[in-house]
Amino acid sequence: MRGGALVGTHRAEETTMTTKITARELLKDRNRLPGNAVAALADGKLVDLHTPIDPPTDIAPVMSDDPRALPLVRHSTAHVMADAVQRLFPGTKVTIGPATDGGFFYDFDRKDGHFTEDDLARIEATMREIVKEDRPFTRSVVSRDEARERLTKLGETYKLELLDAIPESESISFYQHGDWVDLCEGPHVPSTKWLQGVKLTGVGGVYWRNKEGNPYLQRIYGTAFPTQKALDAHLKQLEEAKARDHRKLGKELQLFMFHEWAPASPFFLPRGAWVYNALISYIRTLYQKYGYNEVITPQVFDKALWERSGHWENYRDNMFITFGSDALEAKSPKNAAQLSEVFAPDSEALTAKLGEANERVGFNYVCGCKAMNCPSHCLMFGADRKSYRDLPLRIADFGRLHRYERSGVTHGLSRVRTFSQDDAHIFCTQEQMGDEIRSFFELLDEVYTALGMTDVKIRLATRPETGWIGTLEGWNRSEQILADAVTGSGRTYELAPGEGAFYGPKLEFHVTDAIGRSWQLGTIQVDPNLPERFGLEYIGPDNQPHRPVMLHRAILGSIERFLSVYIEHTAGSFPVWLSPEQIVLVTVADRQIDFAQTVATRLRRAGVRVVVDTGNDKLTAKIRNASLLKPPYIGVIGDKEVENDGVTLRKGRADLGFSTTADLLAKLLAESVPPTRSA
Repeated sequence: MRGGALVGTHRAEETTMTTKITARELLKDRNRLPGNAVAALADGKLVDLHTPIDPPTDIAPVMSDDPRALPLVRHSTAHVMADAVQRLFPGTKVTIGPATDGGFFYDFDRKDGHFTEDDLARIEATMREIVKEDRPFTRSVVSRDEARERLTKLGETYKLELLDAIPESESISFYQHGDWVDLCEGPHVPSTKWLQGVKLTGVGGVYWRNKEGNPYLQRIYGTAFPTQKALDAHLKQLEEAKARDHRKLGKELQLFMFHEWAPASPFFLPRGAWVYNALISYIRTLYQKYGYNEVITPQVFDKALWERSGHWENYRDNMFITFGSDALEAKSPKNAAQLSEVFAPDSEALTAKLGEANERVGFNYVCGCKAMNCPSHCLMFGADRKSYRDLPLRIADFGRLHRYERSGVTHGLSRVRTFSQDDAHIFCTQEQMGDEIRSFFELLDEVYTALGMTDVKIRLATRPETGWIGTLEGWNRSEQILADAVTGSGRTYELAPGEGAFYGPKLEFHVTDAIGRSWQLGTIQVDPNLPERFGLEYIGPDNQPHRPVMLHRAILGSIERFLSVYIEHTAGSFPVWLSPEQIVLVTVADRQIDFAQTVATRLRRAGVRVVVDTGNDKLTAKIRNASLLKPPYIGVIGDKEVENDGVTLRKGRADLGFSTTADLLAKLLAESVPPTRSA
């Protein structure tokens, strides 16, 4: 036998099998076991078919092509990969190797060399042989002593360390396929035959338990699907995603750049800045239509604000902390204590520096850069007396935000340290919530339609199991209002149990892009917490004070992150209304330049964004150069076009034929307006 994959823990009561039954038996009894079932949902929990469980209230099969089956497929494939590695490279020790959103990885301690691309090919071939053997996965629960004895015989020292970390109150289980056995929690597919689509994708390295000084392990990455067809579709999507990568396109299209002196903070170049500002301008026009008031709030706040909002306690590690230079001229013990607390572990040096300075009393030197807009909007609401007649109050803010994202998670525009949101907060009564949510749906529909992102799914994230605040009644009422608003508008939603924020439930809007990937963009959240913490009130029709409800909402979310999604969705080919240049005019010869400039002037005066290539390149080179920036249209001008006052129009590789200047202008102006939902 060989050692292997994932460590897992089980409650001790699982060792009592007298009343337990497998999901396979339950589904057979109810005639609900189709041939392609690989797992089951037992009271909402994913379980394998062959492990005895307590009889659930509700059970349903999970088929191999169900996305919920992927974690089992990838978990099981990780076992098969470890089996193959230890067959090919005896003496290699295994550690941990979980399934991930995109596949799986596994960390190995190999003493006789490093894995190469050739090794990966051999491992993958051996994995396919194991899959053909159709070995069933079986589970056994053993005593702690038996587990230790088994792992010792196998020489799996890393697994012994993981075994010691399992609490005494929990039982130990192993999974086995063929001769290969592993300390593992499960669940797994019924047998290896369900692992038809396997691909190893690369090799990396990591310290054991991510701690420098521990043994350095080799990590093999892979992905898996139940069929080769599904794997081929995934690999094709990866290739398409690689070609559409917004970081690559951002450089090629001269949209944005980064510099090491401003880590994870984008510089928007002129073309990118135009798109960025055009998005904000578009949203602003809709704010007028939907009754929002835009505000501007400070960038830096005294830490007292963040203490009041709760962010200082719960979010400080993700905030940029700042103080004025005059803070270092103070000897105040209070200031020294504040700064040393914030900047630990460098607190001793900072305290010493402050102790050398002059004392200044009565100024709080510790501040936080704005990481979100909601607390400052609460200050605005509470600045004067509000009546129920003032509600709903809709406050929008494009203010720049700063969050300290760790360098390991930053990624192009999709995860940055400085960004802006199309952020707004609605202060309203309980009775107004439904109408406000439905109005938000209309606004969101209008924006997504204009952007050509119309495949939208809604998830209702409900109360977490623990850590939530407020009353159960309030949570149930808010969740019901959100659900009713969705169904009342003719839409459907999926439940996301327990995924609400600690302060309230929310709706998430997930958009499918051009190559089938899903992205969460918009959200609307119910928040009774901040109005409570800031003591916000309005005077009701009964002349008594009442607490408003606060709705957090965004359509695009972070403009930076949205652009990362949208660049990849469009492959950098923006619609006419959003493109930095709407048309590029190219001439066949120098004698047409004056006419091209005349056409450009006429277009510009009407508000069209146009560029003229007056260079000496041949026509094919001019068209190629223009195409590199992916303008919506290219207008070719030769002698015939001059004679007939027009251009030969191209869109991508398609030749659209001749268009008069008047017709071209009308066409471009019509497409310069964002399309509406009815269009």
